[in-house]
Amino acid sequence: MPGGRGGTTMRKKSTKKYEIPNPQQPQMVSSPSPSSSLFNYRKISLSILVVVVVSLVALLSFSSNKDRAFTSSSPPLSVQPQLYVVEVVNVFPHDPNAFTQGLLYSENDTLFESTGLNGHSSVRKVALRTGEVHTIQSLQYSDFGEGLTLLDDRLFQVTWRQNTGYVYDRYNFSNFESFTHEMEDGWGLATDGKVLYGSDGTSALYQIDPQTMKVTRKQIVKHQGHQVPQLNELEYINGEVWANVWMTDCIARISPKDGTVLGWILLHNLREGLLASGANSIDVLNGIAWDRDGGRIFVTGKLWPKLYEIKVHPLKTPIRGDIKQICIPTTQDF
Repeated sequence: MPGGRGGTTMRKKSTKKYEIPNPQQPQMVSSPSPSSSLFNYRKISLSILVVVVVSLVALLSFSSNKDRAFTSSSPPLSVQPQLYVVEVVNVFPHDPNAFTQGLLYSENDTLFESTGLNGHSSVRKVALRTGEVHTIQSLQYSDFGEGLTLLDDRLFQVTWRQNTGYVYDRYNFSNFESFTHEMEDGWGLATDGKVLYGSDGTSALYQIDPQTMKVTRKQIVKHQGHQVPQLNELEYINGEVWANVWMTDCIARISPKDGTVLGWILLHNLREGLLASGANSIDVLNGIAWDRDGGRIFVTGKLWPKLYEIKVHPLKTPIRGDIKQICIPTTQDF
């Protein structure tokens, strides 16, 4: 953040003159006695001392004010967001034909998932440990499914390139309501149990009233002053909004208070491991689910054959390259 330039207060130099009597100047009075001369010399010495002390005080005051001025005019140091890597705790099967757009954990090792692509979009209930799809609701061909979240007994889903979405009953997936939202597009959804958080592929993070679907707050997500575009799938975890950044292997940990990126989670090893195993048809990382009661985090990607339970650890060694180049893509049209 740019720092404000503080005002500099300069003390005026004193205009008072300190007159030092000249011992060679003719005196208008009679010659003083030796004791009187000694008194005058002491008086002169005292006057000189006063001048020196006052000058030093003025100089120190000027220097102090100058130092404060430079300090206040310097911009505050920006806080470097923490970098994290992941440890794979468990690996579960995942439908390799699922173009994952939204992912969330319910309970009893059950996931809800939203998939995309025209003609293949759906909302589904999935068994975590087997990857089996227990319930599925397909969307009409014109709908490209995107982000998904669960609030109470209602599943909210948004669609791509539209300002519309759907609400489903979590138990039987009946499509009983549609809605219109105020975001530029529909990409990601999450909730803290009270409001919905939404993304539209830009650097904006929206807060939405789940009753009216009206935007109540909009923040621009930034990393050290740089906007972070292409925010995609979202999850609310322990007071933070976690966001997949499209076309990267990064998850941004975002403060919902001001949109500041608090940290970056680097997941390059997951995609690289899949490619090394021969999974060449995979698409980008996308999908974050949080088991609040069990403290577990799950991630997957579009067309990934695996879903991972991970633990997040602070990165202790420097990375090669600039985090902005690794995790902040250049904006592009869709």
